[in-house]
Amino acid sequence: MAVSYPPSGEALAELFERRIVLLDGAMGSMIQKLGLADEDYAGARFASHPIALKGCSDILCLTQPGAIEDIHYQYFRAGADIVETNSFTATSIALADYELTHLVRELNLAAAHVAVAARDRAMAEDGKQRWVAGAIGPTNRTASLSPDVNDPGFRAVNFAQLVEAYTAQAEALLDGGVDLLLPETAFDTLNLKAALFAIDGVFTARGRRVPVIASTTITDRSGRTLSGQTIEAFFQSVSHMPLLSVSINCALGAEEMRPYVAALATIAPTNVACYPNAGLPNEFGEYDDTPASMAKTLGSFAEAGMVNLVGGCCGSTPAHIAAIAAAMADVAPRRRATPPHYLRLSGLEPLTVTPQTNFVMIGERTNITGSAAFRRLIREDKYDDAVAVARSQVENGANVLDVCMDEGMIDGVAAMRRFLNLIAAEPDIAKIP
Repeated sequence: MAVSYPPSGEALAELFERRIVLLDGAMGSMIQKLGLADEDYAGARFASHPIALKGCSDILCLTQPGAIEDIHYQYFRAGADIVETNSFTATSIALADYELTHLVRELNLAAAHVAVAARDRAMAEDGKQRWVAGAIGPTNRTASLSPDVNDPGFRAVNFAQLVEAYTAQAEALLDGGVDLLLPETAFDTLNLKAALFAIDGVFTARGRRVPVIASTTITDRSGRTLSGQTIEAFFQSVSHMPLLSVSINCALGAEEMRPYVAALATIAPTNVACYPNAGLPNEFGEYDDTPASMAKTLGSFAEAGMVNLVGGCCGSTPAHIAAIAAAMADVAPRRRATPPHYLRLSGLEPLTVTPQTNFVMIGERTNITGSAAFRRLIREDKYDDAVAVARSQVENGANVLDVCMDEGMIDGVAAMRRFLNLIAAEPDIAKIP
C-alpha cells in the first residue's frame, strides 16, 4: 500500500532502501547508571507527591530533562539513526499507578521535546539526518486475558479504553515533533491493534501520516506472545495497517530471538526489525551480553538477509549500539518478502487459504440465528455450556468459528463481548480465527 509521508518520513523510507537502519538501545539501563534517588525523580515540582516516583522513568522528562536528552544524544553519537522518546508508560492507563494521569499530554510533549533537542544537537554537529520515534508502550493491562483466574470473561481494560488512551498519547507525541510512531513491546496483539486503530484515527483527523513501526514481544522460548499468538499469527493480525516496519523486541536475547525473526522475515512484505535484550537476565536481574557478542549475533542476522532495522532493548547501552552499527556497515538490507495474495486469517495460530487448501469448515453452531440450542444457552445465561459448543466444533474440525449474537430478545453487544472474552481464554478454541 503506497503511503504519503512528510519529507522526514520519506527520507527515512528511502534510508531503509539503502542500508540497514540503526535504532537506539535501552533507556532504563542508562537511567540506572545515573544512580538517581527518590528526590531526583520527584524534583521540586513533585516533592510532595503522595506516591514515590522512583521507577517512573517518564517523569524524568520533566524533572531531569537534561539527563534524558544526554542519553538520547549518546545513542545518536554511537550511530543510531532513530532514538525512541522516553514515553514508554506515558498513557493514562499506565500512569494511573503513580496518580499522574493528568500529566499525559505534558509528559509526552516533554519526552518528544528532549529527544528532538538531542536529534537537532547531533545533526548540527555533522549534518547527518536523524529521526525521533514516539515510543508507545503496551500499558500494564491486557485486553485479551483476565487478571482474575476465577472469572475468565473479566477484563481490566477494554478496546475502547485503550483506543482513548493511545489517541491522547499519539496526539501529544506528534504535537511534540516526533518523526514516526513506535508502538512496542506488545505482549497482547489486541492492545497493539487498539494502538494502531488509535494512530490511524489520529492520522485521519489530521490529514497527515508519519511512518509507523509496530513491535511485538515473544515472552519466552514457547515462541508465542503472552496472549498466545505465534509470530505468523501476530503478523497476520496487524498486516492491514500500512507499516514502515514490523518488529520483535524485548524479553529475549539476540540468539534466542533468531528463529522468530527468521520466521517474520520470511512472511513480511514490509521491513523487518528486531531489537533484543542484551541477553537473558541473570540471577541479579542484570544483562550480560557484551557489545561484541550482541553485534556478532545481529551481524549474522543481517548476513542471512533477515533484517532491515536493528537496535537494542533491556540492558543495551551506547557501546552496544556502536558495535552493532559497525557490524551492519557493509551488509545489505533484507529484501522484503513477496508472499502471494491469499486469504490470511489469525486466531492464536494463522490460517492461510490457498488454491491447494481442500476444504475450509466454518463452525456455525455458535450463531444464535442458526442454532436454537445455542440461542437457548445464551438466553438462559449458560455461558459455560455455550463455550463447550465452541470447543466441540473445533474438536470436530472447524477451521473458523462464526459467532453471531444478533437476536432481538438479548443484549447482543454484551453477549458477544462476554462470549468472545470467554473463548479467548480457551487456547484450544482461540487457536482458530
